[in-house]
Amino acid sequence: MDIDKNKPSILLMHGSGLTHIVWSLHEQFYSSQGFNVLSVDIPGHGNSEGPALKSIEEISDWVKALMKKTDIKKIIIIGHSQGGLVGIDFASRYPELTNKIVLVSSSYKMPVNQDLIDLAEAGDEKSILLMMKWGYEGSKAFIGGNPVKKIINSARDIREILAVDLKACNNYKDGENAIKKINCPTLCIFGDLDKMVPVKAGLKMTEQIKDSETKIISDCGHMIIFEKAFEMRKLVKEFIIK
Repeated sequence: MDIDKNKPSILLMHGSGLTHIVWSLHEQFYSSQGFNVLSVDIPGHGNSEGPALKSIEEISDWVKALMKKTDIKKIIIIGHSQGGLVGIDFASRYPELTNKIVLVSSSYKMPVNQDLIDLAEAGDEKSILLMMKWGYEGSKAFIGGNPVKKIINSARDIREILAVDLKACNNYKDGENAIKKINCPTLCIFGDLDKMVPVKAGLKMTEQIKDSETKIISDCGHMIIFEKAFEMRKLVKEFIIK
């Protein structure tokens, strides 16, 4: 991995059960704006080896180790859903390593319905259908079919990756303390139709982050990175180049 020491670095963090593929409409764009872009698969996901990490704190520590290995001194984290939860935890625990954070469809607490966890632990495909229903109901259908289903495409993936991620989100209890410790510029982006992270819950979070701004994208559900990628990119660009 070639890191240009003269450029700021961005880390793209995917959500539960997903991979770096979700950032396909974003990677080249941010790179063209003069940033090093690290689009990663967290352990156990996509091309990354090892079992999935069982807690948000473990993923944060993995990010810290990744920065050390690549000799990156400060990072901008753009995190979607669970990835945003990692951004919150990382920025609160490692402020000296954090430049800015962008939280997309994310909150400081992300409780997961027990029925969804049970289905995922059983490797049941209904867990993906439930996620899509809660995340996208009311927003436009995706051309080409369900993008999440294309990434999580086996009972093993559901059981060993998605279920572990969902439990990590559900078990993260330090969010309320974490957001009060964030002292870097923070951008929060929400979809007005998102049922997983409703705007009301998102606004409650942003009120408690010192240096934060909020953007709400209309006619959009939980998967902003797919649904309104170009609108999101514009908002992120304006924020990170300040």
